[in-house]
Amino acid sequence: MLEKVIERTNEYIESMPKIKRKKYGQFFTSLETARFMSNLYNLSENKEYITVLDAGAGSGILSCAFLEWVEKFDTVKEIKLTCYENDENILSLLKSNLEYCKEKSTKKVIINIITDNYITSQYLDFNDMIGSNPKAKKYDFVIGNPPYMKISKNAPEAMAMPTVCYGTPNLYFLFASMGLFNLKEDGEMVYIIPRSWTSGAYFKRFRQYFLTYGKLEQIHLFESRNKVFDKEKVLQETIIIKVRKTQIMPKTVKITSSNSNNDFARITSITVPYSLVVSKRDFYVYLVTNEKDVEVLKKLQGFHKTLPEIGVKMKTGLTVDFRNREILRDVEEDGAIPLFHSQHINQGKVQFPIQKESEYVVTDQKGLMQDNKNYLFVKRFTTKEESRRLQCGIYLAKEFPQYKKISTQNKLNFIDGLLTEMSECLVYGLYVLFNSTLYDQYYRILNGSTQVNSTEINAMPVPDLESIQEMGRRIMKSKDYSEKNCNLILEGYYG
Repeated sequence: MLEKVIERTNEYIESMPKIKRKKYGQFFTSLETARFMSNLYNLSENKEYITVLDAGAGSGILSCAFLEWVEKFDTVKEIKLTCYENDENILSLLKSNLEYCKEKSTKKVIINIITDNYITSQYLDFNDMIGSNPKAKKYDFVIGNPPYMKISKNAPEAMAMPTVCYGTPNLYFLFASMGLFNLKEDGEMVYIIPRSWTSGAYFKRFRQYFLTYGKLEQIHLFESRNKVFDKEKVLQETIIIKVRKTQIMPKTVKITSSNSNNDFARITSITVPYSLVVSKRDFYVYLVTNEKDVEVLKKLQGFHKTLPEIGVKMKTGLTVDFRNREILRDVEEDGAIPLFHSQHINQGKVQFPIQKESEYVVTDQKGLMQDNKNYLFVKRFTTKEESRRLQCGIYLAKEFPQYKKISTQNKLNFIDGLLTEMSECLVYGLYVLFNSTLYDQYYRILNGSTQVNSTEINAMPVPDLESIQEMGRRIMKSKDYSEKNCNLILEGYYG
């Protein structure tokens, strides 16, 4: 029955301009992905009546895939399917697709399409407010491809779910939170969503809620970013998650991966300790794909400090070029101070000047200046093709004695002492960490993007202060600043 629904959906996609679909954050699930998602559920053999929720149902692809999957179970006699959809352009297609599947099904299928706003219509229940319904509808199964769309922090949906929102939220994690809320205890939920929620401060409240009241049972990764949604040009790191509503901590989580949505027959699989994948401290989710990744995390778990806990912190460069064009200078002049860019990092050192544009600024704005002292500079952006995500350079104030102040460009991160200036051996010790293979691999597991995020860096596990300083003294003595030597030095502290 699903092939027909996909065929009708493709006709809709061709007729409906993407600009209109983007208004609702619509990206349609492929046939193969929908079937894969449905097959992730477990169904009790003695279950005769089941309830399922598909919020943001679109054309009904996932609902129909679920109904198709249930056909395999002779014990199931009746299915109540609830779909939320408030896009008037697609409602008639959703209704006809569901009726078609109902006719084809050998089960008794009861269909309920709700056109209310999925989030705001349940805000009383979600927040346990006066007027809420303690017996609010709960479902055995929840399936979804939620809308992917940023909304204002003052949008009605964001205001309806304050416990999971921070900054400017995205509809997809509001749908995921509400989906978990709508599950019965021990119910199962399968969602296809971006991976961006797995780390960073932006999604912390969501992770706390989602991973406290639900537990990950399986995560599926796609190696290709552009082969997940058919008929759509989407460059988004996307994952499929299976979640059980429970507060009981599982021992393991299964992580699978495929290249795209067309090769689910060629899946790699690994089962990993749950405590290794889900961090207790920040609820970060580490998306490991092989034993090598597991070993990286095990080694890092031997370190129990963070950068702020040892007295240093990564910060983002101060000067945003396009907002401060009037203060930029290509050559030095009276009153000018250096503006360091990521291009000034070269083989672990900071080289300046290099005769590039905007190497200097002339300003009296305190917010754009910092003391000329010791730092570790770290590139904020790299390309997918580059061999390393973490690329750093040692900056020593003594090498630029003519300046009392300097500035850093916004595409550069820097590590600074919180209370006192970092010693040279501490800067070199931090260089050992950031230039090692281990920490580069760790960051790739943590974050799928090419951006080095200061919040994530400040939360990562590091050795204690004395150990890092000792590493610095060892590399300074050796005068070998290669990645290989950094690896050798670091090995002595986690082995």
